[in-house]
Amino acid sequence: MKKYSIIIIAFVLTVFACNSQNPIVTIGTDLGEIELEIFEDKAPITAKHFMQNIDGNVFKDACFYRVVRLDNQPNNDIKIQVIQGGLFHDSIVDKLPTIKHETTKETGILHTNGVISMARLEPGSASTEFFICIDNQPELDFGGMRNSDGQGFAAFGKVTKGMDVVKKIQTQKDQGQMLSKRIKILSIKRN
Repeated sequence: MKKYSIIIIAFVLTVFACNSQNPIVTIGTDLGEIELEIFEDKAPITAKHFMQNIDGNVFKDACFYRVVRLDNQPNNDIKIQVIQGGLFHDSIVDKLPTIKHETTKETGILHTNGVISMARLEPGSASTEFFICIDNQPELDFGGMRNSDGQGFAAFGKVTKGMDVVKKIQTQKDQGQMLSKRIKILSIKRN
């Protein structure tokens, strides 16, 4: 019986050792650092694209530029809470490759507190712009009605450290959701 227990334990340890770890990424800002786990295992298309943008230094001039709170979206029936970052300028973003839309129905990654997701207009138009959820945001999931097409947004990771920084960014002064003073992303790098 001991022989079989040892074999089973060895097998389990081998399986865990062979499973690749999801990448950990740190976003550095003047207000502090945000650490993320990127779910390559659950959202392979979106996660790979985000990591390629990091590795290709696409985010070298990125910033957080939009904050959405319950009090600054008077014309929206469905309210959300997020901070949004990326390259900001459409003239740059529109020239970069887009990716297939991975819905939350496909990946199982729901827009809960701290989840990072790709911003988009139409499904398949996500490129470099991303947002981080503050509190649970089910209306951003597949079937949610924040976007009229009901396809939701492509979630691909989650904050593991630094939600205090996310919340600090969300409280910065804004004009119609756009930050009065953008928060420069000093670095986005793999840990």
